[in-house]
Formats: sequence, C-alpha cells, structure tokens
Amino acid sequence: MIEYFFYLILGIFLGIITGLLPGIHTNLASILISSFFISSPTNLAIILISMAITNSFIDFIPSIYLGAPEQDSSLSVLPGHDLLLQGKAHRAVIFSSLGALSSCILLVLLFPIFYFFLPFYPTIEKIMSFLLIIIAIILISKEKQMFSALLIFLLSGFLGVLTLQLPMQQPLLPLLSGLFGASTMLFSISKKSFIPKQEIEKVEIEKRKLFAPFLLSFIFSPLCSILPGLSNNEAATISSSIKKLDREQFLFLTGSISTLVLSLSLFTLFFINKARTGTTAIISQTLNLTPNFLLILIIVIFISSMLSFFLVLLISKIFSKIITKINYSLLSIFILIFLSIIVLFFSGIIGLLVFSTATLIGITCIFLNVRRSLLMSCLILPTIFLYLPI
Repeated sequence: MIEYFFYLILGIFLGIITGLLPGIHTNLASILISSFFISSPTNLAIILISMAITNSFIDFIPSIYLGAPEQDSSLSVLPGHDLLLQGKAHRAVIFSSLGALSSCILLVLLFPIFYFFLPFYPTIEKIMSFLLIIIAIILISKEKQMFSALLIFLLSGFLGVLTLQLPMQQPLLPLLSGLFGASTMLFSISKKSFIPKQEIEKVEIEKRKLFAPFLLSFIFSPLCSILPGLSNNEAATISSSIKKLDREQFLFLTGSISTLVLSLSLFTLFFINKARTGTTAIISQTLNLTPNFLLILIIVIFISSMLSFFLVLLISKIFSKIITKINYSLLSIFILIFLSIIVLFFSGIIGLLVFSTATLIGITCIFLNVRRSLLMSCLILPTIFLYLPI
C-alpha cells in the first residue's frame, strides 16, 4: 500500500509538470513514461491516472494566466482571460478547480446510472451526428450576427476536418493553441493590455449559483466520456447553449466536465473496454483489468483530486503575485514563440501552418464579435462527418 502511495505522489508531481508546461499533453507524457517504466503494470496505471487527474486541475493555470491552453481547458481561456484583466485570475482558478473537485461527488452519483446506460452505447453513437447538427443550428441561431457566426463555424469546422486528416502528430496542439491561445494573446498585445494587481481575497461562493453547471455536467459528461468524437470543450459548449451561464459558472462547468469525463473514461475502459484517451489506451494494453483494480482506480481518483485542489490554489497564489511583475506583452510574445517551437517540434511545418491559420481564424472571430465558443466547430464538424451513417 505504501508503494502505491509513492507512485500516486509521483503521478501528481508529473501532473503538475505537464499541466504547467504549455503543449505537453498527458497523452504524450503517458507514452514517454510507459516507454521507460519498468515496474509493475499496476504501478504504471497509478502513475498515469494520478498524473492525468492532477493535470486536469493544473491545466487551468497556464490557460487563465498565460492564455496557453491544453486541449481540455481551451474554453477556459475566454472567461479566464477577462477575469485576469480585471485582477481576478485567482478567482477564475477557484471556480475552475471547484468544478473539477465536484467531479468526485458527480462520480459517486453517476456510477450506477453510467453502468446501467452503457449497453445503449451503440444506439447513442448512431444518432450522434444528428444531435450535433441540431446543436450547431441552435448555437448559430442564438448569435445576433448569424452570417458572421456561420462563417466562423464553417471556417473553424473545415480547418478541423482538414487538420485531422493531415499527416502530422498531435494535430489538436496547433489547432486549439491557435484558435484559443495565440489569437487571444495577439489581440491583447494589439490592445496594449496590461495585467492589473491580482486579488487573492477569500471568495464568497453562492451555492445556488453552482447548481446549474453542476447539473449540466451531470447530464453531458457521461455522453462525452462514452463517445470518442465528443470532446470536453464540445460538451461545455453544448451545455452552455442550453442554459445561459455567467463567466464563473462557465469556468465551474469546464472544470467539472474536464475531470469528470476523464474519470468516467476510465470506467468506460473497465466496463466496455473502450479506450477514449491515450492514457486509457496504454493502461488497457499493459494491465489486466480486475475488480481489485477498480477499487484502486476509485481511491486514486479521489486522493489525486483532493490533493490537486489544494495544490492548484497554492500555485495560483504564486502566479498571482508574480504575473504583475512581468511585462505582459513581452510575456505573450515569449509564449507565442514557445508555442510555435513546440508546434514545430511535435507537428512539423504542416503543424505550424495549421497554427498560423487557426490563429487568424481566432482573431477574425474576435473582431467580428462572435462568441468564441463557436470555434469549437473545429471538433464538432469532424465529429458530425465521422458519425454520419453513409
């Protein structure tokens, strides 16, 4: 048992590292770790699970403070950046991490329901395209400038379709980093934005305010964890189209969905042997899934979530103190260069072209005053095509 705890702490440490470094996704880290790890498959699984859970919490630090998102936290850049410019970045992190922590409660509530509905997986998969088409129409129709919204939806969508067919590794890295991260930073540079002093006061939270995002996560996270074509960000976009949420509620929602989908995807692997992520795929290849491992899995998820919650708040306070001492324009330029190097290293010249194109579309979206959540069509449209029954 002490040995298990050691590997859990090691996974948490690696989750902090991968979470703070923009562009280093847990799927990539999982591949590297599994290539060099020589201990038992159970110990490897504990490392990978605790790393992934911790990463889902820590991801919000670079997304909110630096505008450098990972795949699962891209949408948090939007309200998070606004709160950063108001001196409330730590508040944004609190709501995101509270959402992530709420996944422990949701996991307990969803476990029996999730298990009951898993046999209906093939039926849900068959109607997925039609559901997404209806949702896309709703999202576009809610915009005041419907033509501009449709334009952004199609540009981002077809860029996503093209990107996922190109011969390169880590295609989502340049795609999402450009649409959400680089475009936001370039816009801030053009507006000569500066980072005000960040508040780290105690946050009073209205519990009733969190009920709506809590319920939306309860409804949509199971679908997202079952269907490989539906991402966390798409689930958050769809959820927020049903119920209008303020920035803090949306951050709570994205945090909750991100961690809950990850946790449920591990159960999906256990019950129907469907690996939704690179991490779960590695676990399925190296470990014989037994009822004993299911108990270990639940314990690792809960302990990692509890520890990660306090760690992300501590790291956020540190960032809040140092971010105002840095020239934000120079920092943004440095991060843009760093992201470009990361994209070039992992995705090559083609990835750099995708990154540049995605950035231009993201900037266009901002100038057209269209909700940037529509940029998630880069994953919605490919998913529609993937599940069309033709």
